[in-house]
Amino acid sequence: MNLHNVQFILSAARPADFKRDGLPQIVFSGKSNVGKSSVINRILQRKNFARVGESPGKTVHINYFLIDEKAYLVDLPGYGYAKVPKSEKERWAKLMERYFAEDGLITLGIMIVDARHKPTENDVIMANWFKASGCRFLVVANKLDKLKKSEIEPNMALIRQTLALPEEVLVLPFSAEKGEGRERLVAEILAACE
Repeated sequence: MNLHNVQFILSAARPADFKRDGLPQIVFSGKSNVGKSSVINRILQRKNFARVGESPGKTVHINYFLIDEKAYLVDLPGYGYAKVPKSEKERWAKLMERYFAEDGLITLGIMIVDARHKPTENDVIMANWFKASGCRFLVVANKLDKLKKSEIEPNMALIRQTLALPEEVLVLPFSAEKGEGRERLVAEILAACE
């Protein structure tokens, strides 16, 4: 699968817009300031494909990108930080709940957390959504480049413990800035799409 051959398809603002054509869906979630767009751009090796905003919370719908006509990269709205009205946050939550509740949409979930910090309450909720959906998912601990070597292992353990992750869920140290972890993440995505 050619990750460079990628195009924006649609922004789903309501469940009727969800893609249900049987193609694999690789789903990205993360809080608003965790660097989700940067991780996506690093995977695709494109500088500004997913919008990187000065103010977090730019993704307001469920955005679908078609990769090489073979799979969707699905970018969920960021959670927890965006300076938007409460009603808008509630709309995002309802949209995401419907997406997670629908059987067979998610092929692989990629949940992005900040490698430097203990996951937030919203991160725990998101991990629980992935677990409840029954889909395969992994956790990308972004901003690895901001950690000292000695902090990596304890931080990964804290992430696993806080999110109460089963043993089979990978916690992948990652740096969107430097590209560390990209090869492993790409391999996981490609394997899920086979």
